[in-house]
Amino acid sequence: MKIALLSDTHGYMGPDITDLLQGVDEIWHAGDIGPGTVIEMLEAVAPVRSVYGNIDTSMIRDKSPLNQLFELEGLKIFMTHIGGYPGRYTARVRALIKDERPNIYICGHSHILKVMPDHKHDLLHMNPGACGHHGFHKVRTFLRFDLIAGEVKNMEVVELGKRGSVHS
Repeated sequence: MKIALLSDTHGYMGPDITDLLQGVDEIWHAGDIGPGTVIEMLEAVAPVRSVYGNIDTSMIRDKSPLNQLFELEGLKIFMTHIGGYPGRYTARVRALIKDERPNIYICGHSHILKVMPDHKHDLLHMNPGACGHHGFHKVRTFLRFDLIAGEVKNMEVVELGKRGSVHS
């Protein structure tokens, strides 16, 4: 199953993103979706799983929960917007990781792309960076990967160009 993982669109969903999503089986959005029709545009490409972020309005929060906990291809996935990374989890996320024991933990918020193992909790941490134009990040990014029989395969970082510029 081919997955695209995005975060921090902040209301931006241009053709530079949607063109690169073609062919994925699911799109996961790790929050700060923003105003506008981002989710609808993503749903036109593939089914979407999303969580709300700190900038998201009640309209987004009605459709996207604080946490997503689900199983797919033999892996348990936990996604939330704000939660930290290995060695620096928030108390809320640390408790959920301890209780739920996910194989993959996903967050957004920092605008910093990071994929790293958490050996203490035996999971893979992913933050796709930010693909919107608002924030301090220099390069807009998201992740694409495959879930195959309980493993993450073919991980790739998709660079969308510098923040403030659009490359089609």
